Amino acid sequence: MERHISPSAHIGPNVSIGYNTVIEDDVVIGDGCVIGHNVVIYGGSRIGRRVRIDDNAVIGKQPMRAANSIFKTGDALPPSSIGDDCIVGTSAVVYAGANIAEGVLIADLATVRENVSIGGHTIIGRGVTVENYCTIGAYCKIETNAYITAYSNIEDKVFIGPGVVTTNDNFVGRTEERFKHFKGVTVRRGGRIAAHATILPGKMINQDGLVAAGSIVTKDVPAKKVVMGSPAKEVGDVPEEQLLEKQK
Repeated sequence: MERHISPSAHIGPNVSIGYNTVIEDDVVIGDGCVIGHNVVIYGGSRIGRRVRIDDNAVIGKQPMRAANSIFKTGDALPPSSIGDDCIVGTSAVVYAGANIAEGVLIADLATVRENVSIGGHTIIGRGVTVENYCTIGAYCKIETNAYITAYSNIEDKVFIGPGVVTTNDNFVGRTEERFKHFKGVTVRRGGRIAAHATILPGKMINQDGLVAAGSIVTKDVPAKKVVMGSPAKEVGDVPEEQLLEKQK
């Protein structure tokens, strides 16, 4: 069987669909989309116009739950939604309940979990994981292999470098007390985190704050300040020409 397209799916004009692709019930695909080979689009997913979905990508997957997961199995999540002019790379997975705005790039091998929203024109780099219950703003750039932990809030025009790790559990997986304190990270508008930095649970990088490469952030980062080291300490001001308000 070369492909399966449900009779209840609505496929717009000028849509290209590759071999072995599965499009389930009530999927909507807008005009001018390009769907690669071996793609799976689960029931009810909404794909905007001129979207490109590359080979082996999966859209609208319902989450799995381990027996000891803190996230308990409940009702099926609503379908995923992908806005106009997005690109979803090879072998990327976008879960049910994810809402992707227009012009977003989700690169090869990236994972966007359930109950996630991503603002317009953001780049989710190769191999990035965005865990559940995260909000990511518009015009962000999250580079290769960064890890955005559950319950994080990333505002607009944030830069997160390759290999950055964010965390949400100060108890490192032990004791019942930890369930009361899960909290991801917050990066305010224009915040920047350089390569391989680690941000501890609940910490905030304030507007235009900058975390140097390899740093371990154990305290909130003040607005327009540079922090560096392990643990990270304030070392000066962000150069004026680098402030978001100075960018074109």
